[in-house]
Amino acid sequence: SNSPPPLSVSVSSCLFCSSSSDSNSNSDEEEESMSEGEMARLMEEVEEKKKLIATIRNKPWRMKRRLTHLKEAQQFVDKFEGALGKGKGRKWYAYKVMMTKKWIKFQRDFENFRTACIPWERKIKEVESHFGSSVASYFIFLRWMYGMNLVLFGFTFGLVVIPEVLMGLPYGSIPRKTVPRAEQATAQDYSVLMDFNGYCKYSVLFYGFYNNQRTIGLLKFRLPLSYLMVGIGTFGYSLMVVIRTMAKNADVGGGDGDEGEFTFAWKMFTSWDYLIGNSETADNKYASITTSFKESIVDEQENQKDENIHLRRFLRLLANVLITCSLGGSGYLIYFVVKRSQEFASRDDLSWYEKNEVMMIIMSLLGLVCPPLFETIAELEDYHPRIALKWQLGRIFALFLGNLYTFLFALFDEVNTKLEEEESIKNASIWAMKEYYANYTRLLNDTESTPPPMDPSDVIRGPCWETAVGVEFVKLTVSDIQVSYLTILIGDFARAVIVRFLNYCWCWDLEAGFPSYGEFDISGNVLGLVFNQGMIWMGAFYAPGLVGINVLRLLSSMYYQCWAVMATNVPHERVFKASKSNNFYMGLLLLILFLSLLPVVYTIMTLPPSFDCGPFSGKPKMFDVIMETIELDLPAFLGTLFSYAANPGLIIPAVLLMVLAIYYLNSVSEWCALHHLHRYKTVLNTEYFFKQVATAKLMSSPSTTQANVKQIFTC
Repeated sequence: SNSPPPLSVSVSSCLFCSSSSDSNSNSDEEEESMSEGEMARLMEEVEEKKKLIATIRNKPWRMKRRLTHLKEAQQFVDKFEGALGKGKGRKWYAYKVMMTKKWIKFQRDFENFRTACIPWERKIKEVESHFGSSVASYFIFLRWMYGMNLVLFGFTFGLVVIPEVLMGLPYGSIPRKTVPRAEQATAQDYSVLMDFNGYCKYSVLFYGFYNNQRTIGLLKFRLPLSYLMVGIGTFGYSLMVVIRTMAKNADVGGGDGDEGEFTFAWKMFTSWDYLIGNSETADNKYASITTSFKESIVDEQENQKDENIHLRRFLRLLANVLITCSLGGSGYLIYFVVKRSQEFASRDDLSWYEKNEVMMIIMSLLGLVCPPLFETIAELEDYHPRIALKWQLGRIFALFLGNLYTFLFALFDEVNTKLEEEESIKNASIWAMKEYYANYTRLLNDTESTPPPMDPSDVIRGPCWETAVGVEFVKLTVSDIQVSYLTILIGDFARAVIVRFLNYCWCWDLEAGFPSYGEFDISGNVLGLVFNQGMIWMGAFYAPGLVGINVLRLLSSMYYQCWAVMATNVPHERVFKASKSNNFYMGLLLLILFLSLLPVVYTIMTLPPSFDCGPFSGKPKMFDVIMETIELDLPAFLGTLFSYAANPGLIIPAVLLMVLAIYYLNSVSEWCALHHLHRYKTVLNTEYFFKQVATAKLMSSPSTTQANVKQIFTC
């Protein structure tokens, strides 16, 4: 017949041709034995099989049927796609098919390799499968913080620490790099080193070790300028990264939807967390979704409930007064203890408690006691759980921020005291140096002889307030690490051991009742990370080694907390899915970044640096390093332009223009968001209506149609 043969005939003939071509010398004639129609039909069938492979996931088939069809299609494509490449003019096509397959395989393997190279990806996925994406979001945030601090560590060590170590003066060559003779006997004691005094204090960890030479080494590296630029660049880079991450999170839509519209639809279709792989977590998630439906039903009933509004307002006012008193009391306690520590500074017979009263005891205890106290007081307010959680987070944020700034104000009070003493110490050191030279010449009775230089350990030292501030921040960070790890070890691990091994011989069920296994505190741990980063931003300018300590802290925290979660914690009773709430934590981090910038800018622009330590010694202000570079290294017209740009008459209008631009862009974005939301709601309403129409089968009878239409519009 003139019609092309069936596919089976074409396939068999193709197989026959290919097999005979291998055994015959007349391969060209046998390769062309397949007609053009048969070749076109075979090519079309191969393309159909490829489409089936690409779209088989969308087929409403059972898994067994999918696997059967997929296997058959893959075998067909592998077998006959090569046959299309045989014959004249078709070798290039076969080569392209082969290279396309290899390229797809390479992309798949490279993507798997790239995923495997992401740090701690498998650990986070394991936590996510047992505890849900909400707990995993904390570890993702921790990994993000580690990456940011690793970049800051590279800036600080690459542009400040390493140049000083390689090209600067060695240890012991000048007084600022030498332990004073009065401290040398105890400079290596463990208790002294743990307080970051002794040899730690006179090392590259702190500000005072760095020299004030304008250029160092053969490369003429400008260390003071680099130190200042790294300090400013740390905040600039952190600001850029945080804002970029917030913008990226805003672009990625969450699964919560609009809480005021289509509540039940959003809960039904977007509540489940498909990354859960643990049966216990899945049961908790199921119960959480059920509870959320019940809460949504009860919310309206609660809104319509009659209550004594005056009593409710009084209780809420009382709760806020109590919490305000607690915040004020914690701030005063920290200020009092810091002032008392200044009195202890002149004593040598201090106990362990008096040495660590501020860092390890007072601030750590306030961080442990105040949040549960706030939660207890919040019971008087009787807010909805979502609103109560936001209030709790805000109060803990205010507590940490108030404690941190109170600690900072107390430190700057001490700095002002040291600045008042510095002038007299400077005059005393100059007088001692003159006396040394005068006594030497009088002893030898030779005014022209040059006396040997005074030993660096005998030179009178100034207070070096920058190093003192850096030591306090390092001690605060280390004590925070110790308290956090001990809290996990005692509060979670010891609790889990007691519940696990004493449950069989106890009067009640320890797992179901008190104390039970602990749950992972997501909000508390995230806020702890945020405020620890704030301390790093504040203290890194006074202690360049603080960034390295924080990198080690975050690295160990990932392993330690992953182990603690998997070994001692249980999934939350109400598992919630992580979504746009990540931007809430980023917003807190952005606020802390801004508040951490203020004291550093105040230090750079206002306070005079120490006269005998640090890269800015001998200058009226730290900012003068930039002015010196502009005057000596840049053309004159650039210095003039910079002076004009620093004029307040230009800065204030520029700031106002930026505020107006931000307000305009924010208004435009809100209008666009409302416009798209209106269109989206219209589509949802239309889709919902037609689905209900199709489900209700309105064409059955007029009476049924009218009743169902009323029901649909009521819904």
